[in-house]
Amino acid sequence: MIVKTLLAAICAGLIAGSFMTAAQELRVVPLILEAETYETAPLPGAPEAEGYPAAHEHSSRAGGSLFPSLASALQLVTPAYAHESAGQEAGHADGGIMFGLSRFSGTLIANLVTGAGFGLLLAGLGLVTSTPPTMRNGLVWGALGWLSVHMLPALGLPPELPGFPAGDLGDRQIWWLMATVLSALGLGLIALRKEIWAKAAGLGLLALPHLYGAPQPGDLASPVPAVLGAEFAVAALATTLAFWLVLGAVSGAINDRFLNTA
Repeated sequence: MIVKTLLAAICAGLIAGSFMTAAQELRVVPLILEAETYETAPLPGAPEAEGYPAAHEHSSRAGGSLFPSLASALQLVTPAYAHESAGQEAGHADGGIMFGLSRFSGTLIANLVTGAGFGLLLAGLGLVTSTPPTMRNGLVWGALGWLSVHMLPALGLPPELPGFPAGDLGDRQIWWLMATVLSALGLGLIALRKEIWAKAAGLGLLALPHLYGAPQPGDLASPVPAVLGAEFAVAALATTLAFWLVLGAVSGAINDRFLNTA
């Protein structure tokens, strides 16, 4: 029973990871490539700004910020990553190759691993709470996962494009982890317990990281237009929502099939 549940979780994660890669290629990657045309641009009003190439053209260079931005759209730390590393830029100057993989291949492998990991996480939580994902509650499990990992933390640290200002990376990682854990605990109390005190405690846990406040950059100036950043945040959250719904639904469908044949 447990082995079948874990196998179902891995299969669902691989399917969801493949779907996520296609969604990113359609909605997220084009925005990252467009933002890369701004990344080396001088700030508005700077003397060098005059005559800078038109920013609507997609970049043909191999930017080192694609992987981190895709990670911000799906994975653990939702805000912008540390793009200032000179070694990172040098490591991608050979046409977008990383560890011998093309950008697409690396993104696909990362999404497959992430999907399998989140699938196992859902399966583990389902076993612990005695409510494994099924066809009836799979979408609910997926929605709760998205809220915990992406939407609620994004209220403090939204997904950000390369070139956007961001606070200290370590501080953001700690805050994101705190927000994700507290959000998961709060949603669990609200969804699984009927007592009024439990629901009130859940709401308090949801609000706690935002009352503390997410780390913010000292300087908000950026060459990347705010409208492009907003479009990226919406696209990133929409694609991760689709990922989690697919993960929950497929996990539930496979679980039902395995349980019926057990």
